[in-house]
Amino acid sequence: MKIAPSILAADFAALGEAIARVETAGADQLHVDVMDGHFVPNLTIGPPVIECIKKRTRLPLDVHLMIEEPERYIETYVRAGADFVTVHVEACPHLQRTLTQIREAGARAGVALNPSTLPGVVEYVLDDLDLILVMSVNPGFGGQSFIPTTYAKLRELRALVGSRNTLLSVDGGVSPANAALLAQAGAGVLVAGSAIFGAPDTAEAVRALRNASEVPN
Repeated sequence: MKIAPSILAADFAALGEAIARVETAGADQLHVDVMDGHFVPNLTIGPPVIECIKKRTRLPLDVHLMIEEPERYIETYVRAGADFVTVHVEACPHLQRTLTQIREAGARAGVALNPSTLPGVVEYVLDDLDLILVMSVNPGFGGQSFIPTTYAKLRELRALVGSRNTLLSVDGGVSPANAALLAQAGAGVLVAGSAIFGAPDTAEAVRALRNASEVPN
């Protein structure tokens, strides 16, 4: 299981220190939410902040574009330091073209699915994908409650992916309380914001989430 702390929940006044703590604790990648106030009802960060983050960490950055017309900005975010660029299927009328654009820009290609979006929408682009991000809350704000139908969606996506090396990631309301069930359903990456950065000890929170996700043989 890979653990991906979501910096949306971190203290932005001390972001470098927060990133250093989760990196030392063994986090596998960082999840960076970019919101435009149109596709989702919130505004967050842009390329200059991502450039600064990239200078402060060795962890891969999964830049999650919750924006309209993401194809206009892909090269900008890759230049800023994105290792993965994840776009929403709901924002991409020409999804295969957008995924190809991400790979040609030099990043790994991901697609995110809102809670009400059916898994089958990615069936014909599976060979163009490196990551599928299942939203287990409605995107826009951190701290929301986990939507239980996520488990069934993960199982269906795991069957669609088959033997491909595509990462299955889940984002929203992830905590030690549901980590094992998410792992059993097929998740390979747990994105967590409040469960990590809202904890008294962020390093211990990373370890607790990883330990909770271990599925007995």
